[in-house]
Amino acid sequence: MSASGHVVLLGDSIFDNAAYTEGGPDVVTQLRGLLPRGWSATLSAVDGAVVSGIAGQLARLPPEATHLVLSAGGNDALGHISLLERDARTVGEGLSVLAHAVERFGQEYRVAVALMQQRGLPLTLCTIYEGNFPDRSFQRTAAAAVALFDDVILRTAAAASLPVIELRLVCRAAEDYANPIEPSSVGGARIARAIVHALGLSAGTAPSTTYVD
Repeated sequence: MSASGHVVLLGDSIFDNAAYTEGGPDVVTQLRGLLPRGWSATLSAVDGAVVSGIAGQLARLPPEATHLVLSAGGNDALGHISLLERDARTVGEGLSVLAHAVERFGQEYRVAVALMQQRGLPLTLCTIYEGNFPDRSFQRTAAAAVALFDDVILRTAAAASLPVIELRLVCRAAEDYANPIEPSSVGGARIARAIVHALGLSAGTAPSTTYVD
């Protein structure tokens, strides 16, 4: 373990969740409390950001950054949520519509990851979690659609030999969510612990995390 380090969180409201915690600590605050002495963390993620906005976040990267963690793609997926309610003559036709959206996302996501790798810093990616929608039927449909976007993230990570935090395994209970799509303070704590574990800074038990070697 390094004596010191500076973790930068990039992406969207999975990290920038202070507006949804009802006064409880957000992800970066909880992460700072879990990091070893000599380590610090900066929140560069922005609520509502999409993958194409990661370049702007990188432009404001603190010069002391030593580790990058990216959680992005959820808002890109939400931008296509209307596709789940579009009429299709066959299952294949519906999948074809989704596949087009996922293909475009993949192109933008790979560009964002490549830009981050150019910084030469250790990079950890996060999958998109499945949310907590009150309509159970829609929840199942949304989870199936999210899996297509997550496949892009996992393939990108595998191709670049990057570690991945599998947020679908981290945030699994209703209490992890402040609303259908944002992490609560409870969920944020689990995300913070998963980050510490993924960075190899904790020898203890942490929420389920998948690693791609």
